[in-house]
Amino acid sequence: MRIATTLIGAGGLALSLLATSVMAQSVTQAEINKLGNELTPVGAEKAGNASGTIPEWTGGLPTDAGRKLERNFWENPYENEQPEFVITAQNYQEHRDKLTPGQIAMFERYPDTYQMPVYQTHRSVGYPQEVYDQVKENAGKARLVNNGDGIENFTHGSFAFPVPKVGAEVVWNYLTRYRKNVQREYAQAMPQTNGSYTLIKFQEDVAYPQYMPDVDLEDAANVLVYFKQRVNAPSRLAGNVLLVHDTLDQLKEPRMAWVYNAGQRRVRRAPQVAYDGPGTASDGMRTTDNFSMFSGAPDRYDWKLIGKKEVYVPYNAYKISDPRVKYDDILQAGHINPEHTRFELHRVWEVEGTVKQGQRHIYAKRNFFFDEDSWLLALADHYDSRGTLWRVGEGHVSHSYNEQLPGFGIETLYDLLAGRYIALGMYNEESSAPSFGYSPSYREFTPAALRSSGVR
Repeated sequence: MRIATTLIGAGGLALSLLATSVMAQSVTQAEINKLGNELTPVGAEKAGNASGTIPEWTGGLPTDAGRKLERNFWENPYENEQPEFVITAQNYQEHRDKLTPGQIAMFERYPDTYQMPVYQTHRSVGYPQEVYDQVKENAGKARLVNNGDGIENFTHGSFAFPVPKVGAEVVWNYLTRYRKNVQREYAQAMPQTNGSYTLIKFQEDVAYPQYMPDVDLEDAANVLVYFKQRVNAPSRLAGNVLLVHDTLDQLKEPRMAWVYNAGQRRVRRAPQVAYDGPGTASDGMRTTDNFSMFSGAPDRYDWKLIGKKEVYVPYNAYKISDPRVKYDDILQAGHINPEHTRFELHRVWEVEGTVKQGQRHIYAKRNFFFDEDSWLLALADHYDSRGTLWRVGEGHVSHSYNEQLPGFGIETLYDLLAGRYIALGMYNEESSAPSFGYSPSYREFTPAALRSSGVR
């Protein structure tokens, strides 16, 4: 069955290196040969660091690292570990060289409450062998096009640039990371300065063309993802549905988005669901492209590769999504409860994005910190037009070892100026943890299907 698709743009990206727009250097065969040898199969340094505080990568957690629990949850393989030390406002200067500006700002903004419990580092992330084979086979073939606004010679794969040369390629590795079809229920909250909050409940279906039986991959060669999000609570928002189709090349096929308004019972195009448009039911606490730490088209920024460094990042965040932990235990005034967080020392790629001349975005500059083993965006600093550090994002990396699939146990975005934050992706109290691997029909991701999806 062939399906004609006119779909969106999750692609589109300009790059800069040393303030000069350049295209990436070619990857040599010698560099490609390092994958699976000096480098992990997806491009991280396999060796540990000189001090031994970051161990060697040995393949990640096995798929049987823990037992399956109730409601599709899985055991925390590190449950019995205790913090090696805790970074606080009183001692953060001792660790400053391994902290981001955003983390330092959090200690200074919340000196009495913000803490970072630091645990032993585990390089737990590992992918299926077929992912490694595909990355090795395609390495060096993908190319940035349209001055970085898209990529070519890359279709329905993972990690387009395992040996990145410029900042844009690192960002594209995140956008093309390995993922699976998923259905999930989760909660979002935007606590007030006194800690009070209202939960927003969502239901999401996310699918990728290569895992959909009735999508012709030739027709959908430029398609990245199909995304459908339904609001289940509170009652004033229940039944509203968002549908998004995203593509690799923004200029070739721009993002397409539609919303179904349950009150009006109408389906409408939604061009505002992009860039710095307000995030769904977020009370203005995040932009559309803050979702999943960063998503959508990156073409409004010049991207500069700062380099690789060692940073304490939120990692192996099984405690924060433990089914025994309640949302009230997590959410508090100012920031989430540090008692349930876990930080580890990992190597990250730092990329700086600056708004391109002639473009606009409420974030004039963004500094991203990508975990080298998973390519996940673990930390993000956002600056306003005055150059003031405004919002600090934390993506609490949690590896679904049974699925060999890393993701986020929770995402947080702290507004340093307002003293508030948004926490999203929580599923502790939902009927089930995320469920992977379903095989939906393309018909489920059409505008015509929105009305039935939004029936209350």
